[in-house]
Amino acid sequence: MTRKRRRLWIVLLCGLGLGSAAALTLTAFEESLVFFHSPSDLAAKNIPPGRTIRIGGLVEAGSVDRTTTTDGKLQIAFRVSDGAASLRVTYTGILPDLFREGQGVVAEGMLTPDGSFRATQVLARHDETYMPPEVADALKRAGHWQPGEPPPPARDWNTLRPAASGGTSRLTN
Repeated sequence: MTRKRRRLWIVLLCGLGLGSAAALTLTAFEESLVFFHSPSDLAAKNIPPGRTIRIGGLVEAGSVDRTTTTDGKLQIAFRVSDGAASLRVTYTGILPDLFREGQGVVAEGMLTPDGSFRATQVLARHDETYMPPEVADALKRAGHWQPGEPPPPARDWNTLRPAASGGTSRLTN
């Protein structure tokens, strides 16, 4: 084997090693990343049930339903809306103290085959002026909230119509 061929084999083996390392790293990142979606994003995208995602928006006024399961656990169902679409969310457990209708919320969990969202964790905002960045971005894209202005009051949230430029139809679940 000539010296030139030996160098070529070394370069090829190094390239193969680097490519394999990059592929393994990207695969590990994909399994640990949790992406954020607004209810409008979920209506537009085809996200398979069972994949862990985060959703965010405002809790629709009058949509919170608390029940107790047969084993004594608290089960809560509510709707999260970004003004253009809404999604039914179920959660079993104790909600944060700041959870209220008309306030921003981020929930982590997965879509179920019936199209609703089963949350494993619910995060509420910190104070009355804080809005989770993902929720604020979703509301801005929907055209329902402008920076510097307070979010729409909870009593008006259920009657908001989709933005003329980027709105999508409401989810039916």
